[in-house]
Amino acid sequence: MARRCSVTGTGVLTGNNVSHANNKTRRRFLPNLQQTSLLSDALGRTVKLRLTARAIRSIEHNGGLDAYLLGTPDSKLAEEAVRIKRRIKKAAAATAPAG
Repeated sequence: MARRCSVTGTGVLTGNNVSHANNKTRRRFLPNLQQTSLLSDALGRTVKLRLTARAIRSIEHNGGLDAYLLGTPDSKLAEEAVRIKRRIKKAAAATAPAG
């Protein structure tokens, strides 16, 4: 499984370990991924996602998964998040009164 956030697309970064003698060796900075279940009000069920801790904080700050995805442009979302966003929009349109 890829080490990538399902919402933000944050992945592994690379850099150097630098010793006191200024020796440099390559290293990897892994994202802080958490397996979470978030409730989607529009879909009426929970959605299991693999998110970074920062993405979880952003979703909580914006009022939940639906509000976060609908308020974020598609260009800033990962592919999986865009698919969920489309499903949320479709479910919201189906429940909205036709008037």
